[in-house]
Amino acid sequence: MTGTLSGGTFTPAPGLTLSRMGYGAMQLAGPHVFGPPKDRAEAVAVLRTAVDLGVTHIDTSDFYGPAVVNELIREALYPYPEDLHIVTKVGARRGADASWIPSLEPEALRQQVKDNLQRLDLDALDVVNLRIGGLEGPQDGALAEEFGVLAELREQGLIRHLGLSNVTSAQLTEAQAIAPVVTVQNLYNIANRADDALLDRCAAENIAYAAFFPLGGFTPLQSAALEAVAARIGASPQQTALAWLLQRSPATVLIPGTSSVAHLRENLAAADLVLPADAVAELNAV
Repeated sequence: MTGTLSGGTFTPAPGLTLSRMGYGAMQLAGPHVFGPPKDRAEAVAVLRTAVDLGVTHIDTSDFYGPAVVNELIREALYPYPEDLHIVTKVGARRGADASWIPSLEPEALRQQVKDNLQRLDLDALDVVNLRIGGLEGPQDGALAEEFGVLAELREQGLIRHLGLSNVTSAQLTEAQAIAPVVTVQNLYNIANRADDALLDRCAAENIAYAAFFPLGGFTPLQSAALEAVAARIGASPQQTALAWLLQRSPATVLIPGTSSVAHLRENLAAADLVLPADAVAELNAV
């Protein structure tokens, strides 16, 4: 039984209720998201603490490690609590040099789904996000063939819900013509708001918008503005940035990552933080 985490929940589909403050498991692998964790016992403790504190939304992928993170999740949490939803993603593989290599061929996608099922010890995956685009962000292009493969696996009962990662609004529309989309996972934070319109669209269409890199890509000037607001309200910059995201839209769900129990607790505490109107206005102007 999990605890009750502040920040509320979001239900993008029947049977899929996510804690808006989730946990991203990517950082549990070694350096560059490759190889085993520096401290395996701490990694297991982070996962168990997240669930104990009320997180019902864990983001992962079998290409984290590769395989390492999913194996840690199984070790730490299996048998899984009934209310826990594990969201994974497919569309890439890792090179021996830790490089990230697109892997979107139909048979490769099917194998990635099977690998996630096997390593997590599940009969069906709660949510599978198709990750496309490039390292710098979304790129225009068709995704019907790739998303269609996942839609077939959903029809076969291996996947319950489908999502997208690193996509444009047009790609979301294309995918929705094939099967329902319950999540979009894109880069979005105080300083990177190219997705403002897509976030608002997700809210209007009851799609969970998972904002990643909540503190990524800030200039020194932007960081200074965030730090000033955080100091004034008595919170850390990370907590302030996470709280801003939660208040930005009811559809935002967050997946901050860490390999430290102490840092996990600090991140989750951001769900209790309600930013005053003047702080929100100041951050909106960043």
